[in-house]
Amino acid sequence: MRNIIALVLGGGRGSRLYPLTKYRAKPAVPLAAKYRLIDIPLSNCLNSGINRIYVLTQFLSASLHRHTRQSYRFDQFSGGFVELLAAQQTMDEGALDWYQGTADAVRKNLRYIQQPGIEHVLILSGDQLYRMNYDDMLRTHLDNNADVTIGAMPVSRESARSLGVMRADETGRVQGFLEKPKTDKELDLVRMDPAWIDQRGIQSQGRDCLASMGIYIFKRETLVAALDKTPYHDFGKEIFPASVRSKKVQVHLFDGYWEDIGTIRAFFECNLSLVGPNPPFDFADPSAPVYTRARFLPPSRLEGATVNRSWIAEGCEIGQGAVIENSLIGVRCKIGSGVTIRNSYIMGNDYYETEEDCQRNAAANLPPIGIGAGSMIKGAIIDKNVRIGRDAWVVNENGVVDGEDNDQCVVRDGIPCVIKDAVLPDNWKLG
Repeated sequence: MRNIIALVLGGGRGSRLYPLTKYRAKPAVPLAAKYRLIDIPLSNCLNSGINRIYVLTQFLSASLHRHTRQSYRFDQFSGGFVELLAAQQTMDEGALDWYQGTADAVRKNLRYIQQPGIEHVLILSGDQLYRMNYDDMLRTHLDNNADVTIGAMPVSRESARSLGVMRADETGRVQGFLEKPKTDKELDLVRMDPAWIDQRGIQSQGRDCLASMGIYIFKRETLVAALDKTPYHDFGKEIFPASVRSKKVQVHLFDGYWEDIGTIRAFFECNLSLVGPNPPFDFADPSAPVYTRARFLPPSRLEGATVNRSWIAEGCEIGQGAVIENSLIGVRCKIGSGVTIRNSYIMGNDYYETEEDCQRNAAANLPPIGIGAGSMIKGAIIDKNVRIGRDAWVVNENGVVDGEDNDQCVVRDGIPCVIKDAVLPDNWKLG
C-alpha cells in the first residue's frame, strides 16, 4: 500500500468524555487496562499494511504525543512512520487560527497529502473501538472506481436516530445522506431493503439502515479539490454530503463490532464488556493484534486476593483479602488489603513511588499512590495516579446522574470518576 496514507483525526475538546479529558486529548484516554484509544486506528492501519500515518492533534496533546512517539517506531528501511501534526501557526495563519473542525484540520495540512506517489487518503477517527482490514475497503474503492468510499454498518431504525444514515442504490453508490434522522418519515427517506444487505454476505437481521462509521477513503485529487474549493469545516456534516451530490461515493459494508466512544457511559460500558465471557471485541486475536507502548514491568503480584472475571495489567500489587469482580485494573496499580472493587475501571499509575517518596508523602499527610486498605470502589472510573486513603467509599449510593465539578471526583452519567492525580483522604465518601 505504497500509494495510500492515513490521517487519524485527534478529535476536539472531548467535552462529553470529561473528566477523562481534563488533562489529555480524547485519543490518549486509557483503554482496556493497558492501551489507549489511539492504539486502535494505528493498529488497524499497521495490520492492513498501511505504515505511513499522520495523527492530527490540537487539544491537550502532550500525553498523546508522548505515547505515540514511544509506541510507534519504524526502522529506516521500511519507509513507514507515524507522524504527529499539531495545530501550529504558519506565515499564512494567525496566532489564534486553530483547527475549526475535522475538514479544516486536514485543509491546514494539505501539503503532507500532496506528496509524489500518493493516490488515496484514508481518513480515520481517533476515538472508536473496532477491528477492520482497510485493504478490503480499498479494494471496494478501487473496484468501483469511486471518488470516495465510506465505511457503513447496518443498524436498526432506533439506533439510526443518533447516527448519520445513508441510502445506496443497487450498485452500492450512495444516493442520499441524512444526519441523525428523528422522525419515521425521515427514516423512510434513507431506509434500505434488508434483502440488499443480505445479498452482500451480511445478515441484515431486520436492520434496514446504513450508518456512517466516519471512515473514508478519498481519491487524493477529490479530497484536495473539496478542501480547496469550499470553506467546509467538517467531514461528516459538510464534506461527505457535498461529495454525495457531486461525486461517486461508494459504500463499504462492515458488520463487526464498532463502538464510537463519545460519552462517559459509552466508555464505561465498552470497557466493562471486555471482561465478560464473550467479549464483543477480542484483544487476543493473533491475526490482528492491538499494539501499544512496550513497558518493562514485572508480573503482577496477588497475595490472597479473590479475582473474578477481571483483567489485571502488568506491574500490579494486590493485597491480602482484596476482592476484584468484573473490573479492569491498569498498569502499576497498588491495591491495599481488604479492598473491594466491583464493576469498575482502575486505570493504574504512570510510575512507582520510591521509599523516599512514601516517607515524604507520609510527612505531608498524603496517602500513598493507589487504593488504601479497606476501601470500596463500585461502578466507578479511577483515573491515573490517584491516591485513595484507607476505608474510602467511592460508590454512587444516592443515584446522582451528573454531579457538580470539583478537583477530586465528578459523577457523569451516574458513574463516579475520580480525576487524574486526585487525593481522597482516609474515610472519604462520595456525596
